[in-house]
Amino acid sequence: MTKMRLMLNMLAVFGVCLLCSSLAQAQATRTWVSGVGDDANPCSRTAPCKTFAGAISKTAASGEISVLDPGGFGAVTITKSITINGDGTLAGILASLVNGIIVNAGVNDKVILRNLSINGAGNGINGIRFLAGNQLTVENCSISGFTGVGVEINKTASGIVSIKDTNITRCTTGISATTSTGFISAFIDNVRLENMSNGLIAATNTVVTMRNCAVFQNNSNGIQASTGTATINTENCTVASNGTGINASASGATIRLSRAAILNNGTGINIAGGAIVASFQNNIIAGNAGGVNPNTRLLQQ
Repeated sequence: MTKMRLMLNMLAVFGVCLLCSSLAQAQATRTWVSGVGDDANPCSRTAPCKTFAGAISKTAASGEISVLDPGGFGAVTITKSITINGDGTLAGILASLVNGIIVNAGVNDKVILRNLSINGAGNGINGIRFLAGNQLTVENCSISGFTGVGVEINKTASGIVSIKDTNITRCTTGISATTSTGFISAFIDNVRLENMSNGLIAATNTVVTMRNCAVFQNNSNGIQASTGTATINTENCTVASNGTGINASASGATIRLSRAAILNNGTGINIAGGAIVASFQNNIIAGNAGGVNPNTRLLQQ
């Protein structure tokens, strides 16, 4: 009887080990999608999935979904640290009537979106929504055709955002940022915001730094600090042919300009009472139909 009990215990332990092993193998560090894949597959290199949504459940936290060949891989909601990488091919998301990518991850999670084409087909809602998570990085992406925002940062906690080498067009607003608690710190480098109502809107508790950006042909605002807790720092940006190029539209809002070219806007610079537009005195402001000069001078060091 004792030997039988010992054998049963050993079999039970072995079964638990097999179960744990199977669960561990259910998620891979790197998974793959293909235009001719199938979400019933394990998302391996030789048996890829069809969609990002199909692959994400089979990808371990902090893993990467890679794209094998051109295709449209569908909208996706991200709830953990992950990289989605379309490097080397056309990695498309067609998001008609829906959001392209929703990031609703954990407080320490970091999400990277790289080399993606996100198209709302003229009636999509938002291209990328960052609702929760520690950090969002968007690199070398194209976002267009949404009735809402290209990249919407709308959090209830602090967060870090980096957007680089990306074009955003034909949305209502290119980038908007706000949080109800903490602060959003956003770095925007080599980004084009064009042919929309608004290029960038920084709202509650946000600090945005822009470098080497082109903001043009936006009907309402090129760059707007819309609340008293919004700060925008610009370096080497061109803001041209917008309704209002630079708009510090609320008391307490701050926009700093260095090597900016503010050209041919309906209103070059607008400053609400109590707001600040500060110049490092190295900007070009010309050809605007109206507007005021910066109301604060900063010294270069």
